[in-house]
Amino acid sequence: MSAERTPVLVGVGQVRGNRARDVAAAREPAELVSAAVAAAAADCGAPGLLAATDTVATVRTTSWAYADLAGSIAAEIGARPRHTVDSSVGGQWPAVLLEQAAARIADGSSQVALIAGGEAMASLGALRAAGTDPVAAGWSSAPGGPPAFDPEEIGSPAMLAAGILLPRRVYALFHSAHRHALGLSPDAAIARSARLYAAFTEVAAANPAAWNPQVRTAAEIAEPGQGNRMVAEPYTLAQNAMPHVDQAAAVIVTSLAAARAHGVPEERIVHVVGGAGASDATDVLARPSFASSAALADALDRTLAGLDPAELDVIDVYSCFPVVPELVADHLGLPVTSVAGVTGGHNAFGGPLSSYTLHALVAVTQRLRAGGGRALVHGNGGYLTHQHALLLSRDPMPYRGDPQPRDTAGPAPRLVPVPDVAEAVVEAATVEYGRAGAPEQAFLVARLPDGARIAATTAPGDPDAAMALSLHRRGAPREIVGVPVRVTRKDGHVAVDTLEG
Repeated sequence: MSAERTPVLVGVGQVRGNRARDVAAAREPAELVSAAVAAAAADCGAPGLLAATDTVATVRTTSWAYADLAGSIAAEIGARPRHTVDSSVGGQWPAVLLEQAAARIADGSSQVALIAGGEAMASLGALRAAGTDPVAAGWSSAPGGPPAFDPEEIGSPAMLAAGILLPRRVYALFHSAHRHALGLSPDAAIARSARLYAAFTEVAAANPAAWNPQVRTAAEIAEPGQGNRMVAEPYTLAQNAMPHVDQAAAVIVTSLAAARAHGVPEERIVHVVGGAGASDATDVLARPSFASSAALADALDRTLAGLDPAELDVIDVYSCFPVVPELVADHLGLPVTSVAGVTGGHNAFGGPLSSYTLHALVAVTQRLRAGGGRALVHGNGGYLTHQHALLLSRDPMPYRGDPQPRDTAGPAPRLVPVPDVAEAVVEAATVEYGRAGAPEQAFLVARLPDGARIAATTAPGDPDAAMALSLHRRGAPREIVGVPVRVTRKDGHVAVDTLEG
């Protein structure tokens, strides 16, 4: 590919604001995004580059609503772009938008693209706690307020009926099935997740934009206690994404020819080799298995396309909950801590919702500039629904991206209503805890003798019913997935009795 059409990253920037949650310091997301754009422009070392931007793309902000954030940024930087994009919700979007921008550069329809996003959930929470209207504090009112969501982004009617909607519940269900499929005991799985999330804290401690740069041990991560309550088995609070942050990031991607024409120093250039995306069924109850992700496997395989994962110098993956990076490590055949990356994970760096992977692109670009090599960056959206991976290289490599995601949805077990009384085998399960540290409700996916799938929840606020599916029912963690149970339905909820041991 000629230099005119070789996509390269040339500028990256990120900001962290208002970690103290000071009402007087509360800045809206658009202001943080503008600061990140300015940082990226300064980073590329080419003052006139931003004005030449022909593509502006923004990742959906969840903490505040904007009618046209991409257009506002374009006007602010004095650009007249041919392409503007405001994405929908999803952690895959930073990778998708970079892929799309690179593809336009590769086909000659673009020369300079800017991708940005950010959140201000911490400041929004501070304003609300103080009883202050954000608009009265100067935040945008066009349209302002919390953004609306498409119901399909939240979950299907079947998921709603079973109570399987919140990410902390769904990802814990995936973890339980994946653990069982690997043959890991609950103890071993808990220890593995804790090692990875402790490694994230070490990475975050060296990242100046990290929200919580405190190193924690694996034991501190895994052990429930004061300040680290159990949320949904087996995940403690320290293993959950931390969305209440003020963070923003921006990246600038250009053709190699445009970079050189604008005087970008060669040492700032990182090549976008390309990547691939895939999507699974949006309804998790309509997927073949809770133990794996066909979309994730497809995106990784197509992105690497014959490269040995062991030869990658950096692997930085989405980490809203441990099962996501663990699935990546397992598919690549690598030790789990090899995917700790250079950003710091959602638990320590911070989880600015859909824009986290923009921060990963910043950190990975900086790492490749300093140390060379190749890097894999991964973004995940929905409930392990949308996957996109990217390959970046300090040294030149031909662009080979595929901006069109594949649909990897496969045939699923027949989902049937929960019988009044039935024997079944647990396919996935988790127990959710309240803020006081006591179990409150269990969530179950199981298979009937004929292979049909059922999904249900115990009554909320009934700890005894919830503990029937707990890993900790008898002290030391015990496996619940794969165990035969008797399910009894009453008033829209279930009671569960194990039939062995």
